Amino acid sequence: MGHIYADVELINAEDIGLARRYIIGEDEIRRVHCNMLVDTGAYNLCINESIQAQLQLPFIEQRTAQTADGRFVTYDVVGPVHLKFKNRNTICTAMVLPGDNEALLGVIPLEDMDVLIHPLRQELIVHPDHPYMAQMKLK
Repeated sequence: MGHIYADVELINAEDIGLARRYIIGEDEIRRVHCNMLVDTGAYNLCINESIQAQLQLPFIEQRTAQTADGRFVTYDVVGPVHLKFKNRNTICTAMVLPGDNEALLGVIPLEDMDVLIHPLRQELIVHPDHPYMAQMKLK
């Protein structure tokens, strides 16, 4: 199976709250459309410094993560970020990768949006058993 990419929209979730309270206008909400690598080996949403510069997500903490080559690296965690894919969405945090590294869509946001990788079509799809609304397990 090759690499699978998904077109997603990333939105600064704090901006959404400010717009709901009429502190900023809808047109001032910071958002980015991105073609992200769907990475089932990554847990979290990972964005790069360029995306972070556009969204200006607040810093939350630093975390250490193990990279694909086995190294342990400390990254900034920012958020909240509102992520949209087709008729699904989730709110999560994101690790900021240095420079223009490829953005990664990890398993936590994938599970929360109830989406699947379709191996034959080589694409990310909405779960066919519940196409209208995300469904998840609570236990």
